[in-house]
Amino acid sequence: MGFLIGLFTVILVLDCGLLTLLVLIQLPKKDAGAGLAFGGGATDALFGAGSGNVLTKITKYAATIFFVLAVMLSLMQRNYHSRTTSVFEQKLGQTSTAPLLPSTTPQPTTTKPAVVPTTNATLATPPRVEDTNLSLAIPPSPAPTAAPKK
Repeated sequence: MGFLIGLFTVILVLDCGLLTLLVLIQLPKKDAGAGLAFGGGATDALFGAGSGNVLTKITKYAATIFFVLAVMLSLMQRNYHSRTTSVFEQKLGQTSTAPLLPSTTPQPTTTKPAVVPTTNATLATPPRVEDTNLSLAIPPSPAPTAAPKK
């Protein structure tokens, strides 16, 4: 579906360029305007005296293609994005079967409870420097002092 959307978009852009050129080279009713400025006089030599009829027919076909592609692309985009959104919403609404936290049901104990420290000190040891990507903090060596001259 994504490939077709891209292909139709390229065709739509090319059709827009063709439609722009066709409108610019058409002869105006009074032989003045932008049609002559961009080569409207050359179309008489190329297509003959009745070139206005050929150009108007081609313009009608290009405009029809433009509108059909615009409607098709809007429908395809709507279907494509609503489908991916609904899949996302379904996965978002699903509940996982595995519990996020371990169960905290009290278990009977027959031994003495462990003594819990009352300070806020952290019991976890920091990772070794070799296990991290941090650089070693080596203090700079003191600058050598010059020996007194005699």
